[in-house]
Amino acid sequence: MSATGSGMAPCRFAHYFVICGIDTETGLEPDELAALYQWLEADRHGRSQDAANAGENFEQSPLRRTFKSKVLAHFPETIEWNPFDQDAVNMLCMPKGLSFRTQVDNREPQFHSYLITREDGSRTYGFVLTFYEEVTSKQICTAMQTLYQMHHAEHSGSVCASSSCSMDSLASSMDEGDATSLNKLHCCSSYDMSRDTLYVSKALCLITPLPFMQACRKFLTQLHRAVSSQQPPPLPLESYIHNILYEVPLPAPGRSLKFHGVYEPIVCQRPSPSELPLADYSLKQVFELLGVENLVQVFTCILLEMQILLYSQDYQRLMTVAEGITTLLFPFQWQHVYVPILPASLLHFLDAPVPYLMGLQSKAGTDRSKLELPQEANLCFVDIDNHFIELPEDFPQFPNKLEFIQEISAVLLQFGIPPEGSLHCSESATQLKSLALHDLVNDKKNGNLPGDALAVFELLQGNATVERLQALAKRTGVTVGRVQTLGGSTVKEKDGRLQCEEEELRDATLNVQVREVFANRFSHMFADYEAFVIQSAMDLESWLTNREQMHNFDKASFLSDQPEPYLPFLSHFIETQMFATFIDNKIMSQWEDKEPLLRVFDSRIEKMRLYNVRIPNLRSSNYQKSTILKESAQSIEQRLMKIDHTAIHPHLLDMKIGQGKYEQGFFPKLQADVLAAGPTNNNRWASRTGTAQRRKDRLRQHSEHLGLDNDLREKYMQEARSLGKNLRQPKLSDLSPAVIAQTNWKFVEGLLKECRMKTKRMLVEKMGHEAVELGHGEANITGLEENTLIASLCDLMERIWSHGLQVKQGKSALWSHLLQYQEREEKLEQTAVSPVLLGPERRKSETGLTMPFLRVSLIQDMRHIQNVSEIKTDVGRARGWIRLSLEKKLLSQHLKQLLSNQALTKKLYKRYAFLRCEEEKEQFLYHLLTLNTVDYFCFTSVFTTIMIPYRAVIIPIKKLSNAITTSNPWVSVSGELGDSGVMQIPKNVLEITFDCQNLGKLTTAQIGHDNSGLLAKWLVDCVMVRNEITGHTYKFPCGRWLGKGVDDGSLERILIGELLMPCADEDLSKQCRTPPLQRSPTQTRRLSITSLAGRNNKPNAGQIQEAIGEAVNNIVKHFHKPEKERGSLTILLCGENGLVSALEQFFHHGFKSSRIFQKNVFVWDFIEKAVAYFEMTDQIGDTEEETESFRSMYKVFCHYVNAINVTPRNIGKDGKFQFLVCLGARDHLLPQWIPLLVECPLITRMYEEYALLRDHLTVNSLIRVLQTVHEFNITLESSLVKGITL
Repeated sequence: MSATGSGMAPCRFAHYFVICGIDTETGLEPDELAALYQWLEADRHGRSQDAANAGENFEQSPLRRTFKSKVLAHFPETIEWNPFDQDAVNMLCMPKGLSFRTQVDNREPQFHSYLITREDGSRTYGFVLTFYEEVTSKQICTAMQTLYQMHHAEHSGSVCASSSCSMDSLASSMDEGDATSLNKLHCCSSYDMSRDTLYVSKALCLITPLPFMQACRKFLTQLHRAVSSQQPPPLPLESYIHNILYEVPLPAPGRSLKFHGVYEPIVCQRPSPSELPLADYSLKQVFELLGVENLVQVFTCILLEMQILLYSQDYQRLMTVAEGITTLLFPFQWQHVYVPILPASLLHFLDAPVPYLMGLQSKAGTDRSKLELPQEANLCFVDIDNHFIELPEDFPQFPNKLEFIQEISAVLLQFGIPPEGSLHCSESATQLKSLALHDLVNDKKNGNLPGDALAVFELLQGNATVERLQALAKRTGVTVGRVQTLGGSTVKEKDGRLQCEEEELRDATLNVQVREVFANRFSHMFADYEAFVIQSAMDLESWLTNREQMHNFDKASFLSDQPEPYLPFLSHFIETQMFATFIDNKIMSQWEDKEPLLRVFDSRIEKMRLYNVRIPNLRSSNYQKSTILKESAQSIEQRLMKIDHTAIHPHLLDMKIGQGKYEQGFFPKLQADVLAAGPTNNNRWASRTGTAQRRKDRLRQHSEHLGLDNDLREKYMQEARSLGKNLRQPKLSDLSPAVIAQTNWKFVEGLLKECRMKTKRMLVEKMGHEAVELGHGEANITGLEENTLIASLCDLMERIWSHGLQVKQGKSALWSHLLQYQEREEKLEQTAVSPVLLGPERRKSETGLTMPFLRVSLIQDMRHIQNVSEIKTDVGRARGWIRLSLEKKLLSQHLKQLLSNQALTKKLYKRYAFLRCEEEKEQFLYHLLTLNTVDYFCFTSVFTTIMIPYRAVIIPIKKLSNAITTSNPWVSVSGELGDSGVMQIPKNVLEITFDCQNLGKLTTAQIGHDNSGLLAKWLVDCVMVRNEITGHTYKFPCGRWLGKGVDDGSLERILIGELLMPCADEDLSKQCRTPPLQRSPTQTRRLSITSLAGRNNKPNAGQIQEAIGEAVNNIVKHFHKPEKERGSLTILLCGENGLVSALEQFFHHGFKSSRIFQKNVFVWDFIEKAVAYFEMTDQIGDTEEETESFRSMYKVFCHYVNAINVTPRNIGKDGKFQFLVCLGARDHLLPQWIPLLVECPLITRMYEEYALLRDHLTVNSLIRVLQTVHEFNITLESSLVKGITL
């Protein structure tokens, strides 16, 4: 091949011309790939391979069997930019192998396209026209007749049984129907050499670097027309093929190009670098097939990188939908397995435990229920022909979905397309319902015309009136059968061509306008993304080397800046590979040319900034429509109306005499030497100045993996970007069992790597958050983000459990495994005497504390999930069980127990499955074990409405008081989600179990009694409350008396809870544990304040002021967190280091002798005396001029104190002080009340001179600190305000 030919490949319109068909020398060969598939299926279902082989050939009539096709010729031999892959091209040109027909069958030509994604991610497109050519080889006709005789003998006495194979419906190239249809088919469908003409499929294919679908379709159609026409073409076919291969250039960016087919000129155009990239697949067709609502849902699934399976009888529909939707992703790109047409021999690829976008050909009469797919937990199934989609469970909706759909619908309606889609345009929708004999005979696989319609078509073909009616019908959106077939049209009228061009322009305009609507959404959602990109590396090399360890995007800050309704979607989306790659490209643009999509996107954002100087709407969720629809359509219109460049006309070549001979209906054997290489000199466009630039553009596209340092870039391509996609594309050319085993091994490695990354991310984020709680640095995880990471872990586990599954049962592979384990264990349990407990029956403490030990087992946790009526599906149950196990820190332990039953694992999984790779499985369990070092509330916080059993135990201090009490105790428990209400506790049992709607994390417990009987005084150490499902145990320390005439005379107390760590994890928890919640002030602290004995422990003035500052600071921080992540305000007000405690210390500083006649004096005594003083002076009328505002202030103060004093609740003096502080903080009155108390003359009698309350500077600073809380709306828990009427 000449250097010129290869050197100009990057800017040539087409790279290869290929012919596939039957090799008359080797004759009829069964398709080995189909046989391999049968073998795989047999292995999958545990049947013997011999049985599979034996049954394969005689099941089907010979005309319906799969025979091997071959690449008969391709030109040129190869080009260095895009080496020719013979096996892949053959498989995709004829995905079903050779197809035979007789004269009674429909033989209309069919067009489809495909693409091949190379390992570096670059793509090549193939466009194929398949037509039927008469078989002239006697040998092949005889072989077919012999096969029929054998088939007839085999079936004469029996009806063929339908196959039991779960995926036979996919593999069989015969249309499935009921038994009688099959029987009739065997009688009617036959072949006899003497009376029948045999035809075989042949494929013509153009392989191009860019998806010029319309132009290639026209070129191939004209080529076929030249073969089937009665008149020979103007020039030998070699001239046209040579022209398109070597003399037609790629249009320059932003330009249009005209070149010549056999009969008519063909126009194509290419967007400029500032426009959206080229997309030639008709979005009109995609919307007609799916409808807007469905399309937006599928689009969302693709953005969230789920597994998407497209399903249709028509290859071109699969390709149109796949390419159509992926072009809408701009500026993002699909990063995972992308196979829009999945050949039958690659069906095992549906096992892939990675995100994929694949297209599968359905068979006529096969409904969804017969299609068994390996994993469905995260699958979006799109049945294109039936206008139907099946979505994964609980995935977030696209932001502003309704307004978005309305905007798209408005664009569609302008072009006369109904937004709900045109189901009538899919003839298969109605025809699939009635599967009759003539459907089978006429082979409706690709939506061909039935025999009678074909006869009518042939009769009317070329009738001008009918052509006009048809054009009119098409304009008004009515579909007339499928009369517009590819072949044999004799319409040559100019108006027909003009109308075709008009149609093309409308389609191109619709395409670009719809894409603008989608691009506009991303421009607004990510308008300020650059502000959150973290540029940490100094140079490209160091960045590539440390890529995996680096944070490239400040996710938490980005999310905190977004409107609330966007968060569910965005929190998932920014975790995807496509978003990560987009950010990687942004970072790499510091050192090298910007990736083309990123360049266009950034320039659009720049424009938006120029137009919106202030950008007031970046954070609002107001919907903004695209404003550039008209101008985007104009540029296309201008290019199509005014052609920028015309390629060289096809011309006679230097051919041998006698070559290029024409024979109607047969594609000629092309002369190889004239097509092997391009011209060496007369290439006018090769020397144009634009060529260098075009070559540069094209080079960039083809060699993304070259550059800086090849090894480093290769490593980057393969590893840094390929989280979970080690196998980005299936290799189509080699499908031996060894290669399949290697593929599965790559999957195992990929899953393990993904698990390592996910657990590491969960740990780092969570520990970072805990470090903040302890006062180090800034938080970088939000509750929403944590939830996203956990959902992502659930998805990974479903994919691991689906890998290498023998037989699928139910939609969740993990739950199915658990159920089978449960069944086996329960049988064993019935035979065993009693279940083993995982520890002592009760755990003791110094105070004689007894909390019954909670039995922990995998089965028990499954039962908890099975009892939750809110969870309706297996996928939901599996996710619930993972969340519960993670919250209990038992996930790794449970899974180890599940997988320890090796007999069950062997029964359920094939040898190559992830769960049967011992070393990887151990590492996987170890990675999950690391999650035990942090606390998750991922079950409690998600299932907020379920009923949960709780157990509460009251622990008295026996050494100092009665172990029993004669009064009637009660308890009430509150949490972040609600409270239990008051519950009476049986006397002397001091333990109660109760069912209650999920309270969330527990915050407070109220305890009290009715003071009846002789032994009414009661010293309580603490209250313990346990959630019986999650095992979380909360301790509510008390250390105070309950009873009249003792301590502060309180009959009820409000206690603040702290979460206890599980015993099993004590060693682990010492090293790193979640910071403890603040708790009720303890006994020692209370005594140090209220008794002389504790004087030496009193905090000094500096410590008290610091404590107040810290308490107020914590409240301010609380309100600056997103609402869903704030936690409990009660703890910040009443906890050990809370505001109440800090103010109590302030008021106790310099308080005069705490005991008067052996009786404790409390701060509340000073407040009551102050109120009495104010009320008295108010009655007498003070001689001094009192300002009105001062009077109104102390009236309010007296009103609050009196309201607290008359409450029916038996709260002691310290409890009343707590109420006053909480109500004062809520109503923003504390800074007004403190000056009142300072001005009260009683202060000199009750406080020493050095007291903080008598130091004006300190008091003023306290007032200023308390005023900082004024801007916040404080809501108090019901336990703090119950019974107080103001």
